[in-house]
Amino acid sequence: MAHYQSKITLFLNDLKSQNPEIEKGQLEGRALLWDKKPISLDEQKRNKLARIRQKPYVYSND
Repeated sequence: MAHYQSKITLFLNDLKSQNPEIEKGQLEGRALLWDKKPISLDEQKRNKLARIRQKPYVYSND
């Protein structure tokens, strides 16, 4: 039985076959924005204590 592929899937597969560096760029972008090293519990605690509380109304000059 034939496996259905939508027009979008066919387009993306064709695009990736013509430009193989696209996937490498996608992985680099993901690593830059999303893949972060785990933060130790001690560092999490220090970050929490260092945070300055925001005023309820940020546009006030008080």
